[in-house]
Amino acid sequence: MVDQTSNPAAVSGAAAETDRVGLLRVLGPVHVWALGVGIVLVGEFMGWNFSVGKGGAMGALIACWVIGLLYTCVAMIDSEVTSTVAAAGGQYAQAKHIMGPLMAFNVGLYLVMAYTMLEAADALIVGDLLTILAEQTGYDALDPKPFVILIISMLAFLNYRGVFMTLTLNFIITAAAFVTIVILFVGVQPWTAGAVLKHSDLLTDLPYGWIGVIAAFQFGIWYYLGIEGTCQAAEEVRSPSRSLPLGTMTGIMTLLIAATLTWYVCSGLLPWEYLGQATVPLYDAARMTGSTTLQVFLFVGTLFAATASANGCINDASRAWFSMGRDRYMPHWFGAVHPRYRTPYRSILFLIPIAVSFAFTGLLDQVITFSILSGLLGYTFMPINMIMFRRKWPLGSIRRGYVHPFHPIPAIVLMLLCITTFFATYLGFGTQLLAMMLFYVVVSLWFSMHRYKYVRRADQFTMNWPKPQGY
Repeated sequence: MVDQTSNPAAVSGAAAETDRVGLLRVLGPVHVWALGVGIVLVGEFMGWNFSVGKGGAMGALIACWVIGLLYTCVAMIDSEVTSTVAAAGGQYAQAKHIMGPLMAFNVGLYLVMAYTMLEAADALIVGDLLTILAEQTGYDALDPKPFVILIISMLAFLNYRGVFMTLTLNFIITAAAFVTIVILFVGVQPWTAGAVLKHSDLLTDLPYGWIGVIAAFQFGIWYYLGIEGTCQAAEEVRSPSRSLPLGTMTGIMTLLIAATLTWYVCSGLLPWEYLGQATVPLYDAARMTGSTTLQVFLFVGTLFAATASANGCINDASRAWFSMGRDRYMPHWFGAVHPRYRTPYRSILFLIPIAVSFAFTGLLDQVITFSILSGLLGYTFMPINMIMFRRKWPLGSIRRGYVHPFHPIPAIVLMLLCITTFFATYLGFGTQLLAMMLFYVVVSLWFSMHRYKYVRRADQFTMNWPKPQGY
């Protein structure tokens, strides 16, 4: 691919193309909720249970609520900054305005890799789920790879055609997937002690002590990873100051409820040793009830959740990549908007083979770990970003759509929990952590030595704000 930024004529032509056509502002709070919860809800259907293998069932519950606090801090900080910096790219756009190009490049890349790896994990789950169904019906030779390609290509096509239709679909299938969790909860009769759920027999103390609880933090993130993706659509939301905080905070409350229900049902039906390594824990829990109806519901719910998540990930990853292209952090070619559908179509198409290639590895825990670590790096930047934002533009100096309370406590808590989670990841996936850090160091050097010269510093600041304090 030829980098057009090296050709002034090409740059001006490409710039004119992207200036003429912008993204459509068509989304409301429901779509914001659907984007955030849609991406994340698959974490209740798979992946979270690896935390049980690290710390036991009780350790996983503790991790769930502690990491829930981490994401509450993320949602509070994001709601304030993004309701003020309402631009495509979410945290990338925030870093661009507040911290400068190098941090913006890194944050943008964290986002793209986190969402693309999550998309690959979702496609893997769809393939594995269909393989399990085939085995149960007597067909043992089903190859999941064609289904991986099909699901990613189909969802990419929907995103290519338009964001309103895509996220409306996400709302429907996300709501349906959430309902299946509620149906399973009601179906196991939690009000009748010992009728179906066997907590008294299955729950143990902490099998690996408190170090196991800390180790469980890594996959506890999977309950909520991606809720910050609501910010990626800031440029396409009709009223960012209202819709983004409302959709995001409602989303985190939805996920806390779903996570608690999921843990309660699964820990009462499956031994923690099995639960800690299951591929589709909620579906397995439904099978343990012996109810065909519940199995059907949870099969559909798992399929819907994985589809909604992959759909949202394509939306968010492409917006981040599009923003980086538009700002010349990547070749400007990626910053194009489709003249008819008003979508970042080149970015959508470019990321398809990357997601497919990682899904083809078949290594679910490894793909999840890459996504978690990329997201965690992004969360680590947010406390610094928030503190700098308040210092450069104190309350009253600019108009904010939302002001989160208790500053700087959420930023401090978030930083401490991020450091703890990095340590948790090192305990189980130290090699992967070091390899990933090396990868991001290398690409940062590439940006500094090669791409930085194409960035127009004067064009990065698009908000109508006064000069920051101390400038």
